[in-house]
Amino acid sequence: MTKLRILSILFAVGALVSMAFTLIPDETVKDKEQVEKTVLNAYIHGAFNELNPEAMAEGFHPDFAIFSANGEEINKYPIAKWVESVSTRKNKDGFDPAKNKWVHNFDIVDITGGSAIVKVELAKDGVQVYTDYLSLLKFESGWKIVAKVYHKHTPS
Repeated sequence: MTKLRILSILFAVGALVSMAFTLIPDETVKDKEQVEKTVLNAYIHGAFNELNPEAMAEGFHPDFAIFSANGEEINKYPIAKWVESVSTRKNKDGFDPAKNKWVHNFDIVDITGGSAIVKVELAKDGVQVYTDYLSLLKFESGWKIVAKVYHKHTPS
């Protein structure tokens, strides 16, 4: 009777451990899908393809900034200025979203808990223009892009 009880307990513990490890990948997959969707909607389409300030406002945190080096200083370009620039470009005569096609590749999507980074390669007209590193945080309202550093490729 004791052996049977021990085997039952071991089986139950094994089943619980198996379920726990099964849940972890599902949550990770869900977070990865949400991170990619946020970057696609707010960044790729919002800031580049469609020039959609509303999509940007939804996916970027209000404290977001683009950081770049200027000698030994750091330039900080806040989201409010970027959204204004996107709105201005979209409202210019001659803006044609069909001709404003940026191709993207999510080279890296790395998530640990409520933090994520996405390395995005952006190309236009077959030429790689940017390699961007986006930082995201998970808030109660969902994933938000909080910072960007980038490299602009020079044409050869």
